[in-house]
Amino acid sequence: MKEYTTKEIRNIAILGHQGTGKTTMSEALLYVSGGIDKKGEVERKNTVSDYLVEEQNKLTSLSLSLVPAEWKNYKLNFLDVPGSDEFVGDLNQALEVVKGAIIMIDASKGVEVGTERVWNEVRKRHIPAILFVNKMDKENVKFEEVLEEIREKLGKKAVPFAWPIGHEENFEGFVNVVDMKARIYDGEKCVDAEIWEEKREKVDELHNLIIESVAETSEELLDLYLSGEEIPDAKIKETLHHNIIEGELTPVIVGSATKTIGIETLFHMLVDYLPAPDELTPLEAIDQKTKEKVTRLTHDDEPFSAYIFKTVVDPFLGTVNLIKVNSGILTLGQEVLVPNTGDTKKISNLSAIRGKQQIELQTFHAGDMCAVAKMEGLETGFTLTDPKYPIMYEPVKQPTPVIYIAVHPKNKNDEDKISMALHRINIEDPTFEIKRNKETAQLLLGGQGMTHLQYVLERMKNMFKVDVDIEDQKIVYRETIKKSVQAEGKHKKQSGGAGQFGHVWIRFEPSKEIFEFAEEVFGGAVPRNFFPAVEKGLVETFEHGPLAGFPVINVKATLYDGSYHPVDSNEISFKLAASLAFKEAVKTCGPTILEPIVKVEVKVKDQYVGDVMGDMSKRRGHVSGMNQVDGFQVVVAEVPEAEIVSYAIDLKAMTQGSGSFSREFVRYDEVPAQLIDKIIEAYKK
Repeated sequence: MKEYTTKEIRNIAILGHQGTGKTTMSEALLYVSGGIDKKGEVERKNTVSDYLVEEQNKLTSLSLSLVPAEWKNYKLNFLDVPGSDEFVGDLNQALEVVKGAIIMIDASKGVEVGTERVWNEVRKRHIPAILFVNKMDKENVKFEEVLEEIREKLGKKAVPFAWPIGHEENFEGFVNVVDMKARIYDGEKCVDAEIWEEKREKVDELHNLIIESVAETSEELLDLYLSGEEIPDAKIKETLHHNIIEGELTPVIVGSATKTIGIETLFHMLVDYLPAPDELTPLEAIDQKTKEKVTRLTHDDEPFSAYIFKTVVDPFLGTVNLIKVNSGILTLGQEVLVPNTGDTKKISNLSAIRGKQQIELQTFHAGDMCAVAKMEGLETGFTLTDPKYPIMYEPVKQPTPVIYIAVHPKNKNDEDKISMALHRINIEDPTFEIKRNKETAQLLLGGQGMTHLQYVLERMKNMFKVDVDIEDQKIVYRETIKKSVQAEGKHKKQSGGAGQFGHVWIRFEPSKEIFEFAEEVFGGAVPRNFFPAVEKGLVETFEHGPLAGFPVINVKATLYDGSYHPVDSNEISFKLAASLAFKEAVKTCGPTILEPIVKVEVKVKDQYVGDVMGDMSKRRGHVSGMNQVDGFQVVVAEVPEAEIVSYAIDLKAMTQGSGSFSREFVRYDEVPAQLIDKIIEAYKK
């Protein structure tokens, strides 16, 4: 692989619903460009991008991979992005560093949920895209219906740049509507051919529509068009290039990645119509000296800066970081600053990377993507920069977990290994969370769904040989009191030698604070030096409530009377007296259990709003509002955490995979009386 300048580079994400053929497309692109001699197949587990054992076992992409292809003096860095919405972290990182996208559509299924999801994300970021209608050789394909669905769901600006010849098993190729050339599959590859006569009327109509749109962009071109003169090809491509970048047009082309039909045409369009890295808006960063915003152009003559968009953990090689050079030039042996940690490091291992294959190169220009290895302490979202011009790019915001499971090793000897292994994988995938709940003694793993969590656990098993059992997350409840009471606590012990004596009267009442302690003692009934002991005794007692052993909160305790012994009274005596006072108070203060309440924001299509709101009511939730974001309805509600343990799974089923949600703890509320006994029984086992 040779060096490429910024103008010769295209950075493109391959996106789409699961099963639309993204990985097969990356194989076809490599094959047609000469990067591989033989195409791999997902089913045969021999593709370049799906190289992880976990992906091969599941026959689907589970992690972002970089697949560069060289084609006619251009380098196209393709990012094969998992189709599942549970790997949204990889999608977000990919869209941070690309300037174009191929969105795959299965011709036999049309526009699926995942297609709409990635389309919305691409539009939000103003990334130009080409829609590739794949699997045109499959059964039950009706292209005109697919096209209509595309225009209905993805916008009227989707324009066919290719029209199919034949369909289903008789699909032979297509007409390139812009160039007015037919491309026919000869059993091995596509070759130029004459346009079929029965296709002439339709493709002429489409060609004229495209030319009209080009002509309307300037008076000069409009004059040429109206006078019947031909608009030069270079001018047509230049105008289409501009319109596609601006989002005024989205090309739709057809083909079959399996048979490599349409792949060469796709290459032409990617180079002609999608932008080089230096064509779009300058990148914003924070100057680490002044803390002010600065911009970097994607040019070689700018100071060096780069962004780490993916970290891969290898048990043998250590960490491999995939980076995009945002500005300047990166060379082997160069010293770079990592402003996230303050460390200065030397680039000792630099390569282009294709799947897991490393291709050593000395230099990468602005806009290119590459890999640095054998550099510990680097993570996804970090910046690399010229030490003389320290800047830092804002890391991509990671989604918060929506589902938690508890894990524990099958082999007790793996207790220490499990945390180490999970933390290593967390470097690779920061979208899952690891936390230990001391109250329930559970090690919790939080992620974007069960597929995501199962991938993490399989990765841990395969890489670190740690196998685990899983169980449901235990909800962390609290206890409190509902009534104000006064209670006496007296501790007296006489057993030869020094005795123990502590005596208190304490008023307990509900409070908005977690714990309040006050004193109203008059006349020295309890010496001031014993007040801290009383408070400490209550704090320790409140760690384990009287009903099910949960911590006691929202209580105010006021010490107002008591007595002491000038010889036998001490701190331990008053600690124990305070504890006895609360145990007495429990008999009449109306103890109860509190449950955690979370705020959820559920993002769904209009047709599912009623279902979501009805379901939320069944979960004892309270809907507080609704608003519209990016064409979706966002239902805002507060709901007990115990009711949404598996909500990530349930919401997918309810919305046919189109719904998503976020969650955030807000407070503790009283549990309905009919549930208290069940909770006590469950947690006192």
